[in-house]
Amino acid sequence: MLMHADRKGWLRHWLLMAVCWLVCSHAVAALVEIPALQTPVTDLTQTLTPEEQAALNQSLSQFAQQTGSQIAILLLPSTQPEDIAQFGIRLAEAWKIGRAKQDDGIIVIVAKQDRKMRIEVGYGLEGAIPDAVAKRLISEQMAPAFKQGQFYAGLQQVSTQLMRLIQGEQLPPPEPARKAQTEDWLSWLPILMFAAIMGGAVLKGLFGDLPGSLFTGGLLGALAGFLGASALVMGLVGLAAFIFTLAMGGRGGSAGPMYSQTSGWGGAASGRGADVFSGGGGGFGGGGASGDW
Repeated sequence: MLMHADRKGWLRHWLLMAVCWLVCSHAVAALVEIPALQTPVTDLTQTLTPEEQAALNQSLSQFAQQTGSQIAILLLPSTQPEDIAQFGIRLAEAWKIGRAKQDDGIIVIVAKQDRKMRIEVGYGLEGAIPDAVAKRLISEQMAPAFKQGQFYAGLQQVSTQLMRLIQGEQLPPPEPARKAQTEDWLSWLPILMFAAIMGGAVLKGLFGDLPGSLFTGGLLGALAGFLGASALVMGLVGLAAFIFTLAMGGRGGSAGPMYSQTSGWGGAASGRGADVFSGGGGGFGGGGASGDW
């Protein structure tokens, strides 16, 4: 009898452990998946029209380019089983909105089915947008509009107020302007290389190896400057074109591997590429506020 009781006790023990394991596994598996960050506005609820989403994307992208600070908006059905604040931290850690050293990012989260919203504030903006201010923006800007079903109006109003508050902070100026300019002329490198091959062969045929190579280097350096390169880079491009042309022989040679340039964060860096918006490494520590409507 004693052995039978012990066997039943062990069975209950293992059954309890199995049930606990299943419950925990289900809870972990049921966490809402973090969506990919591709544009400032991510609408998983199809609440915003394409025109409304495009307008918000344009406004927030321009603000990021002008100031360096980033604001992202996420609309999703629900954050359950997580509280919206817990989900917000997990989202902030994944997206890393804002610059790495300034931590100047903000995420506006709207859980439509839960009727909850939150403003997640990066470390660097907690002075400009303390919890009390974030709470007031939610109650005065977002909640009244959302109660009337005017989600675009509420998001437009709160994003405008957030941008004004951020602009009042003494934050370092953005760097993307110079980066984008550099990427613009870098995207022309394949054409510059082709010009060095074809033009170098012609000029060497007209003026000889050394003078023709010098002409090619000078022309390519000037062209790089016209496309936005600095004086130092112009000199380097010209020197590279001179050496390349001189070494390729009288009838020209085969080109080396072509250089391709992809777009960086916040927009297309060359031509009309895809508008890719990604976080810059900003940190969050739970600052902000939540609310409902």
